[in-house]
Amino acid sequence: MSDNNRNDNPNDSRAAAPASSSNWERETLERLVFATVREQRAARRWGIFFKLSFLLLAFFAIWAYFDFNFGSSDIEALGRHTALIEIDGAIEDEGSGAADTVIPSLNKAFSDPGSAAVVLRINSPGGSPVQAGIIVDEIQRLKKGYPNKPLYVVVDEICASGGYYIAAAADKIYVNKASIVGSVGVLMDGFGFTGLMDKLGVERRLLTAGENKGFLDPFSPQSDKQKQHALEMLNEIHEQFIAVVRAGRGKRLKETPEIFSGLYWTGAKAVEMGLADGFGTVDTVARDVVKAEDIIDYTAHEGLPERVLKKFGASVGAGAVHSIYRGAVPSLR
Repeated sequence: MSDNNRNDNPNDSRAAAPASSSNWERETLERLVFATVREQRAARRWGIFFKLSFLLLAFFAIWAYFDFNFGSSDIEALGRHTALIEIDGAIEDEGSGAADTVIPSLNKAFSDPGSAAVVLRINSPGGSPVQAGIIVDEIQRLKKGYPNKPLYVVVDEICASGGYYIAAAADKIYVNKASIVGSVGVLMDGFGFTGLMDKLGVERRLLTAGENKGFLDPFSPQSDKQKQHALEMLNEIHEQFIAVVRAGRGKRLKETPEIFSGLYWTGAKAVEMGLADGFGTVDTVARDVVKAEDIIDYTAHEGLPERVLKKFGASVGAGAVHSIYRGAVPSLR
């Protein structure tokens, strides 16, 4: 009995050894297979990512091409027409009311041999006197260079302050009876926090080299001297505004002290006062005044890349900083 047991034990250990070796090989093979599968999946994911990226870039490139070139091909193919440029929103250093946006469109519209006249449609509460002034200077230059090509303004909802600054340079201004027109004035607005800071126990530590370097700092008291200087600047810009209106409207303007007081009126009243010439829309002006019903839009519109970047907040930081200091400069609004 004991002999049989001694003979069985060696056989059992020899049988177990191959089984253990087989398990190890199988586990190793499984690990290799899983690793290969993971690498293939990762490669497929990266392949899909790069393909999608390429497709998106191609889409942006195609869109940008048509965005910038499609309109020009239409203009070249059309004969006599009315050229349209739109200013929609505030007159600022960005957007449809910026000089860098409006001026290239004006040059293109005036220089096109097929454009019989240029219509500037304005829907703006006003804005920067600098941007408005640059646009007016360019309009006056173009009118001298193209004396037989008139410029008309069509007012949409509102044409006030900086918007009217630009409109006054046109040959004629057309409005709706309910449009808001006027506001020939200048303002500089902001806030003062000195009283609140005193209550909260907050100390303003402003170091300057120059007596007035902290001019209009909202966290420092405003001196009478600085206030007087600001008012002198505003009055100077106001006189520039008045000069543009008088030069543009001429004898049509039924001038009263109220016209230059910053008040605004309905379109119907503006026609009575000589701030506008009549009632009309872009279509009626093109059809009845210009006698060229075909309208071509020369407005420089933002391309898709710019719209996407703004949508995802690429300019939020710059916009925030810009808005903080906006009140510290004169504004026609």
